Amino acid sequence: MLTSLQVENFALVDSLSLDFAAGLNVLTGETGAGKSIILDALDAALGGKMTSRVIRSGSERALVEATFDLNPALIRWLDQQEIDLLDELSLVCSRELTAGRSGVRSRSRVNGVVMNKQQMQSLREHLLEITAQGQTIQLSQANLQREWLDGFGGNELLRQKQVVAEHYQAAQTALKALEKRRQFEQQRLQQLDLFEYQAKELAEAHLNDPQELEHLQQEQQRLNHCVELQQQSYQVYQALYDQDEGGDACSDLLGKAESILSSMVQYDDQIQPILDMVTSALAQVEEAGRQMNAYGAVLEADPDRLQEVECRIAELKQICRKYGPTLPEAIAYSEQVQADLESLSDSGQSLDALEAAYQEQQDALIQTCRDLTRLRQAAAQQLEAGLLEELKPLAMEKVQFRVDLTPITPSVHGSDRITFLLSPNPGEPLQPLADIASGGEMSRFLLALKVCLSQVDAVGTMVFDEIDAGVSGRVAQAIADKLHQLSRHRQVLCVTHQPIIAAQADLHLRVNKEVVTDGAIASPSKGSGKGKPSTAPTPEGDDAVRTVVRVVALDEQQRLEELAQLAGGKTDHHAITFAGSLRSQVHPEGAAEPLAPTTDAPTSEVPPKAASGRKKASAKSSSTKSSSNPSSSDQSIPTKPAKSSSKSSRSNS
Repeated sequence: MLTSLQVENFALVDSLSLDFAAGLNVLTGETGAGKSIILDALDAALGGKMTSRVIRSGSERALVEATFDLNPALIRWLDQQEIDLLDELSLVCSRELTAGRSGVRSRSRVNGVVMNKQQMQSLREHLLEITAQGQTIQLSQANLQREWLDGFGGNELLRQKQVVAEHYQAAQTALKALEKRRQFEQQRLQQLDLFEYQAKELAEAHLNDPQELEHLQQEQQRLNHCVELQQQSYQVYQALYDQDEGGDACSDLLGKAESILSSMVQYDDQIQPILDMVTSALAQVEEAGRQMNAYGAVLEADPDRLQEVECRIAELKQICRKYGPTLPEAIAYSEQVQADLESLSDSGQSLDALEAAYQEQQDALIQTCRDLTRLRQAAAQQLEAGLLEELKPLAMEKVQFRVDLTPITPSVHGSDRITFLLSPNPGEPLQPLADIASGGEMSRFLLALKVCLSQVDAVGTMVFDEIDAGVSGRVAQAIADKLHQLSRHRQVLCVTHQPIIAAQADLHLRVNKEVVTDGAIASPSKGSGKGKPSTAPTPEGDDAVRTVVRVVALDEQQRLEELAQLAGGKTDHHAITFAGSLRSQVHPEGAAEPLAPTTDAPTSEVPPKAASGRKKASAKSSSTKSSSNPSSSDQSIPTKPAKSSSKSSRSNS
């Protein structure tokens, strides 16, 4: 249940603090007085879509904060989100809106913990549902009618709907695989021919060694310079081992050095390491000379081998240009072509196998859709009976209503097109809502539907924004009775212009605009007060004139005057007497009826502190009404100082 709402710098609201009661809470006021602003602020607190225009002119920041009583479902939700309970054992939803260059920036918190959009939407489903005038137009939308029926069907239907969605996705996946294979078949055959040609060409190239091209290029250089290598190898041999011109070769000089060192070591053994190095060098030089001699002996020009090498080099370069650019890359591509060729030749499942797999998934989808249809048919029968029963007291006792389920191609939502058919007049055929229902009939139908859905919906607070638009007389009385009935099990907030409905309220709030300047009321709106100074801050300067929204909780005398204004625009004796008769029809002794406990929050399951928190909220609402001055019916009751700052600081901490 919503217990309080704090608003700062939101639209025309500068600072506002409201307490709400259990049962039926009514907001009245002239057209344009700001009633919708209060509902917009409540919507903003629960994550509704906002624009920078909602931030009060001259301000950079707006803050809204809604406080709710806890129930077991909310306690479980907080536990799932790992959010601690507050000391008051209540749930506080706050939202800060800041104007920026690219639009409005916002941050939502629950009990001080920052929440994202999806989390706020999940929480909202447990807290509040707003039914506005525009929803009567949405009644004709097939998708909305389907969602309403499925929600009415309960958990079993919703679980089956999820099963249908899973089978639909599986069938779509199988269908995409089948269609992809069909589309790919022609491309596959073309690609198969290409890969076969490439595989053959690469196989004939015998690509085995990634370094083959480098080795062949080295061999090509050796064969092209064979004569030069022979001459140079002989020169090296002579320098190392044997000089033809009579000079000393390197080995001869090292031999002489070795001989001298051998003589010296007899007198000084410190020279032994040097002798060892010279001896080793002599052996290596002699070995190098012999190997150079052998190398030069085998060198010979081989034109045939040179041509063969050059042809292989040209072949490998051509392969690299087509599949490389390097030989290792060409070899890797050859291996990939072989793998692709095998894949295309086999290509996994055949078309027959894919068609069979798709048909299997489609059959499973059809069966689950049939199960969903049976559940929907059962829910439709219950909704038809319940809705007709709810429509009778709304002056639609002769109405006919049917939920029509028409078979369609299976989709993620099942295989049913759901249409709400209505015949408001006897003898007229059943037709879709959009074709025959008037505005008043649509409003009554929507109200009756919400009453039916409330039997399976766990939301604790229901908001109706001028659900009575376009109706009067007997129908207005019927709507009033239905709202009163609904408020015995749910908290109801209702914006209305009907005195018959307003007379049913457990708490009556009057909304009006006031023009303030330099902290005082410049020109009060009709019924807003006698010019009592306002506590709202205003800008500096002679021209600091602003319009603000004020909300007053009415006592019994003020309620009679407000009802008289709603009924005929007068507050004379006859109008007050008529207003009193309206009140006496609801509360003959002038006292509100005791409320039945709400079905979604048994007191036995709520911790003691949570229960005491609800009592405190109710007492606070009662004190607001009793504090009014009955002797001055037009006296505006100042709103309490906004509590949002203290709670906001607690949230930020």
